[in-house]
Amino acid sequence: LNARGTHFTHAYNSGAWGGAVCVASRTMMMTGKQLWAARKASVEKMISEGTLFPQLMQKQGYETYFSGKWHVGATDFCNKSWGNTINVRPGMPNQTPGRYKRNFTPGEDDWSPSDVKFEGFWKGGKHWSEVLADDGEALIKQAAEQEKPFMMMLCFNAPHDPRQAPESFQKKYPYDSITVPENFQKAYPYNIGSNKIRDERLAPFPRTPYSIQVNRSEYYALITHMDEQIGRIIAALEKSGKANNTIIIFSADHGLAVGQHGLVGKQNLYDHSVRVPWIIAGPGIPAGKKVLSPIYLQDAMATCLDLAGAKESDSVEFNSVIPLITAEEKPRDIYSAYMNHQRMVRDGDYKLISYPLASVERLYHIKSDPLEKTDVAKDSKHAEALKHMQQKLVEQMKLMNDPLDLNNPKPAAKKNKKKGKEKAH
Repeated sequence: LNARGTHFTHAYNSGAWGGAVCVASRTMMMTGKQLWAARKASVEKMISEGTLFPQLMQKQGYETYFSGKWHVGATDFCNKSWGNTINVRPGMPNQTPGRYKRNFTPGEDDWSPSDVKFEGFWKGGKHWSEVLADDGEALIKQAAEQEKPFMMMLCFNAPHDPRQAPESFQKKYPYDSITVPENFQKAYPYNIGSNKIRDERLAPFPRTPYSIQVNRSEYYALITHMDEQIGRIIAALEKSGKANNTIIIFSADHGLAVGQHGLVGKQNLYDHSVRVPWIIAGPGIPAGKKVLSPIYLQDAMATCLDLAGAKESDSVEFNSVIPLITAEEKPRDIYSAYMNHQRMVRDGDYKLISYPLASVERLYHIKSDPLEKTDVAKDSKHAEALKHMQQKLVEQMKLMNDPLDLNNPKPAAKKNKKKGKEKAH
């Protein structure tokens, strides 16, 4: 896809209001609304109004298909809005206590990512990534038999934890062959609101190099296995005879730290987690091109509507990337947030991460420090840049209708237990 398509190298997710980053990401994709507006949006009401993403595509004459990870409220919301669905999945496979009690000592590890008894991705007897590829093949065959054009969304749960792949894929990445990342830390120095969350408990505190090698190995194996299933889906599209008239967009909700900065999960605003792959390929799309202009992940929604011929709407707060493919690079401020604990703004060569509740700011010169290893917030040489970025953050928060008051930050109110809790998926 990368070789025959255009790669947007700086695509970002604009954050999450809870530990389940995927919920916010996918709600933005379905509603077309930015973070805080998406949180307030009623998906059920939008379905009744016919304004959810797939319904807008249906109005342009498209038949819509969905399989895999949904995570935007009730499963029935997916079925009602997409119409043609198979195996609509929850946010993540089930966990097992053994994964959290795992002994990260060489030779004493009793967890096997390929053992079906632990269920997770193996629940039901067949790996969920393979099931999605099966569904993709079936839906493509179904769509190819229709007269209407189609829009299809196939959502892998991988490479989420528990990171499990067939043994043949796991053997490609022996634990002791894995490189520990350059920006590895034994512990992150600040409380950023994610220290006790499930994702961070997948490796011991403080982090050990071996535990990170194990986690990264299993991450790589699961990604490689998923990549093979993507190949099956593309092969099915080619077999259907529709490939020459189909645009493919490949992206993800977020990445995982897996040892970088002393973190393991996704509830942070470093590029290893908040910056995601974003590739578009197909007829009319330049091959092998890289676009540095920053975009949001959810611009995929606006791009699909643009390609389908829909008129621009004030209710869609994202932008089509099509004009950026042929235009000159376009500077753009990028904002992201995590609960009331973290805020981020990216402008040019700099990135500011603010921890309002901890009264900490971290400034990175991304151009010279892409791994975000050196905080220059207290370096006098970057004083003007810090001031500029602080102003940019305030501007972006205002633009996004961010409810947080930086001058008087408070932890987010906990939900009533009777109404349920947002789980960190």
